[in-house]
This record gives sequence, structure tokens and C-alpha cells, in this order.
Amino acid sequence: MKNFEELSKEFIGRFDRTHFPSQPASLYDPASYFLTLGGKRIRPVLCLMGNELFDEISPQCWDAAIALELFHNFTLIHDDIMDKAPLRRGMPTLHARFGDSNALLAGDVTLVVAYDYLNRIQSNHIHRIIQLFNKTAKEVCEGQQLDMDYEKANEVSIGDYLRMIELKTSVLLASSLMIGAVLGGAGGGNQLHIGEFGRNLGLAFQIQDDYLDAFGDPAKVGKQIGGDIVANKKTFLFVRAMELASKEQKEEMDTLVRENPPDKVARMIAIFRSFGVDKEAKSLMAQCLSKADQHLEDIAVLSNRKEPLRQIAGYLMQREY
Repeated sequence: MKNFEELSKEFIGRFDRTHFPSQPASLYDPASYFLTLGGKRIRPVLCLMGNELFDEISPQCWDAAIALELFHNFTLIHDDIMDKAPLRRGMPTLHARFGDSNALLAGDVTLVVAYDYLNRIQSNHIHRIIQLFNKTAKEVCEGQQLDMDYEKANEVSIGDYLRMIELKTSVLLASSLMIGAVLGGAGGGNQLHIGEFGRNLGLAFQIQDDYLDAFGDPAKVGKQIGGDIVANKKTFLFVRAMELASKEQKEEMDTLVRENPPDKVARMIAIFRSFGVDKEAKSLMAQCLSKADQHLEDIAVLSNRKEPLRQIAGYLMQREY
């Protein structure tokens, strides 16, 4: 059994090559450029780990893993356009360097090539894999749309927020694990448990991301505190604070969002602390991680085979407070 670092290194060695033809260069050069921006490659490695939990990694699982990483990059290209983001991992985003139209087409062709890799899979389970892949793709789009809708909404409930991050973040982690498990011969019950492990891990990861944006140590988190507050994002902290706020307190938060005073971040963080939503976020993270761990324990394989997945949970949640 290989750990995350070993599988990540092996996957990157297979992935870091040309996935596109050379012509027209105006289409394929931008697509290739975006893949050079790197990333943790978490989703394809989860696919490989889901496969290895039940069997030796099959050659076809590498094709599925590449398809999942290409799909993830397709979503990032389009997200950057919608967010008007100038940088990704310190480099110009695709649309910033090549223009919106070129970036849209490059994203589209990246998705098509992802399906080319899925089409290489010769397995009795191919229909189940395509069904999982397509369901996840639709849900990720739904999550992105809800995220945009909520930016304009006056009120968003915690239930709405959790559904949005589940669709936008968690379902792809869950599906990556499930596709690997399907290729490893997992039965329906084990597929369900490994999917729920990934879904709850993804929820915990996103809630932690919200928490660290307001309460993390900038030197350890690696970015300035309060970016989500400046951008008026509907994070767990903001949504929960609005649920707890009185009419006057809601008006104060609305004023901070609308007027963007210089002390906006400090004042909003003070409001979060006054409601104790920082503690609620940490509590909800712990609940999600506990559910993930229980589903992992319920998978009907030898316990020692689960160790790499236990480690990945720790890896994803090891960011400093």
C-alpha cells in the first residue's frame, strides 16, 4: 500500500506530459499552460487510493485519475473567468494571459480530453463510472451556480451553505474515491461508505478553509487574513453570524459589506467572535471528520489497508491555526 506522497509523485510523473495536439496552437497552448500551474493533484490520488484499498492499482485507474484531474482543471479555468481572478498559484490565470474567449475554449477542450481518457477504460464497470462522473460534473456546476447566487442573496441559511460546499467541493472528492473503488471491484455498500468518507472530509476541509481565512495565522496559512471578508463571501462564519444576529447587528454587518470601511476585516472578525461562530466552525469540522472516520471504519476490508486514507485525512486537515 502506497501513501499519498508516493502516489502523488507517481501520478505527477504520468500526468506531466502533453495531453493535447499541437494545432491549432491558439487553442491548445493555453490549455497546456494551465496544466503547468501545478496543484496538489488530490483528486486523482484519491482515485488511486480508492482503487488500491480493494485491489492492486489497475492500469485503467490511471486513465480515470487523469480524467478526474483534467475535469478539475476545466472547472478551475471557468471559475477563474467567473471570479475575474488575475492570479492562480502566483501565475497569471488563463483568461488574464490569453483572454476570456481563448480561456473558455481551452477549458471546454480540457473537458473533452477528460472524456477521451475515460473512453480508454475497458471494464465491465464503465457505465457505472460514466454515471458517477456525469452526476458529479452536473453537481459541481450546480454548486458553482449556487455560490454565485448566494453572493447576491440577502440571506443564506446554514443548510443552503452546506449544500453549496457539498456540491462545489465535496462531491468531486467523493466521486474520485468511488470511481477508484468501482475499478477495484468494491461492492455497493463499500462504494457508499468510501463516498461518504470523501464527502464528509470535503465538508470539513472547506469549513476549515473558511475558519482559517478569519482566524488562521497568516505566517502559517500562507495568505493575508480576511480575504473572504473583503470579497463579501458567504462563508460558514458569515452565514452563521447572520443567523444569530439581531436586527441591529444584521444592519451593522450589512453596512460593513456595503461600505467596505478600512477596519472592515477587524470589525467583522470581532462580530464573529462575539457570536462564538469560530468555536461552532471548529465543532462542525470535528463532527464531519468523525463521520468520515466512521464511514472509513465501516468499509469491509482489512483495517491496515485503510491506513493511507487515514493519513490523507490528516494531510488535508493539517493546516495550521
